[in-house]
Amino acid sequence: MPTVEDCEAAQTCWFTCRAEVLGGQTWTDGPLTWVRERDEQNLMFPERLPADAVLRGVERARETGVRIIGAWLGAEVDASALAAAGFERGWEPWWMTAAVADVGASGDPRIELQQDTLDYTGEYADYGKTLLMTRVRPQHTWYAAAYDHPSGRFVGRAWSHMSGENAGETVSETAGVFDMEVWPAFQRRGLGSGLLRAVVAAAADAGARNAVLNATPEGKLLYESCGFRQIGAGITWWLHLAPRG
Repeated sequence: MPTVEDCEAAQTCWFTCRAEVLGGQTWTDGPLTWVRERDEQNLMFPERLPADAVLRGVERARETGVRIIGAWLGAEVDASALAAAGFERGWEPWWMTAAVADVGASGDPRIELQQDTLDYTGEYADYGKTLLMTRVRPQHTWYAAAYDHPSGRFVGRAWSHMSGENAGETVSETAGVFDMEVWPAFQRRGLGSGLLRAVVAAAADAGARNAVLNATPEGKLLYESCGFRQIGAGITWWLHLAPRG
């Protein structure tokens, strides 16, 4: 079964592959790996945090118009350099894993796998561009949307992603589940489990044997009901930057 390190690797691949497809950037500075997409920059699971490298990352974020910086860490990493740079401790990713065979069959008629959408408009239009990831070939990213019946209203989404293809590496047998959400007014109707099963099943059809995700306390019970179990926890740190000018 996957380890916490596998969960961290899946999270890193999700960010770096998304940046590659959507015109972001990924770079390293000593032991630090940074990923920028639009106005957000993320630091991905360093084993140590040199203060000078942290400050260089913050300054680069300021220069490129980044509004928020996230740092993803293992729980054992000394985060004093982040605190000194103004970051604030955030939520804990609860790492969970399941064999795809234990998640359950998809087939909820309210859930659709999609490679394009008109659901995101106005201030959310940029999010719709993320579906470009589902059109990379061979496909290793899947998106599902949930719709309320009988109204047909768009009420939730989820993603799964397998690592390896973009970098020319051997494809992992582990798929990550990401950005799963059902709008509050439509929760507790089985849509969350439907979304989860749909994206995990899509990855399973491409060869995934295991699935991993990071859960919040609100989502943990749902994931447990679909066969996931917690294997560890991490920590996030966040820095919000004011616009220059």
